[in-house]
Amino acid sequence: MLLRRISWSQKEQFKQAKNYEGSSDLVDLEYHMGPVLAAPINLYIIWYGHWNPSHEATIRDFLYSLSSSAPFPSVADWWRTVQLYTDQTGSNITSNIVISGELYDSTYSHGGYLSRLDIQSIIKTAVTSYPRPLPLNYRNGLYLVLTSSDVQVQDFCRAVCGFHYFTFPTIVGVTVPYAWVGYSGTQCPGTCAYPFAWPKYSGSGKPPPSTDGGNNIMGSPNGDAGADGMISVIAHELAEVTSNPLVNAWYAGDDPTAPTEIADLCVGVYGSGGGGGYVGLVYKDRWGNGYNVNGVRGRRFLVQWVWNPVKRRCFGPNAIN
Repeated sequence: MLLRRISWSQKEQFKQAKNYEGSSDLVDLEYHMGPVLAAPINLYIIWYGHWNPSHEATIRDFLYSLSSSAPFPSVADWWRTVQLYTDQTGSNITSNIVISGELYDSTYSHGGYLSRLDIQSIIKTAVTSYPRPLPLNYRNGLYLVLTSSDVQVQDFCRAVCGFHYFTFPTIVGVTVPYAWVGYSGTQCPGTCAYPFAWPKYSGSGKPPPSTDGGNNIMGSPNGDAGADGMISVIAHELAEVTSNPLVNAWYAGDDPTAPTEIADLCVGVYGSGGGGGYVGLVYKDRWGNGYNVNGVRGRRFLVQWVWNPVKRRCFGPNAIN
């Protein structure tokens, strides 16, 4: 099938809708009457590039944990804050997220350097690949594109660690929500795997004493800073794509092309008292690695908090009040 070029207006719309994952002023979060993902979600994962199987397993277990029971505080308990958001009919965001398909794009079908718009073309390739394409599910599909350590993506590390948007029918054929997250373990762990790594430009390369109670970088709960840091970014993007899938639902600010969304309000906050370079009160395992939620198969994860619309503050299940 011959694909038409996207229009200039679509290009400009996409170019402007950069969602910088930095700290934000606590402004009023408002509902703009658009849909949220209230129906059960069929999640489709596209593994782009070459992936370490252990990293895949960590990420997959986190995604399974969203809808599975685990000891409190669990990933599912964390997701219950996201579920508080509703659409104009009063329907809450779903608690039912099922991995319904995975595809390996190990041939780097669109190369080793990707523009933001290329992510949509990767989805198009995945749903038209032979012999086993992913379903093109425009009813309740959500597509998650994950790029490996050797893939460079426009704005990655410099401005974003992940982003979400919706596909253009002129590229994919239909409008479906999607998210992209890159593996930061080699390219920019100090930027996108915080707090398991510290920015090189911080001088000593070590965090301030308050970060984890000592002058040491926090250990990652599953043994890899890049994968564990990626988990929190995936959580961030899933919270936002479900509460603002078409960029016309829940966000703060007057400009829909640069929305401050429910996870943007809580960047860097993982526990009570968090903020200003301090992650907050989190748990430590027997080796001293930090975590704040439990997952399937005994996994532990550290995920950032999101804005609770009832309490009107950042919140997670490990909160002490």
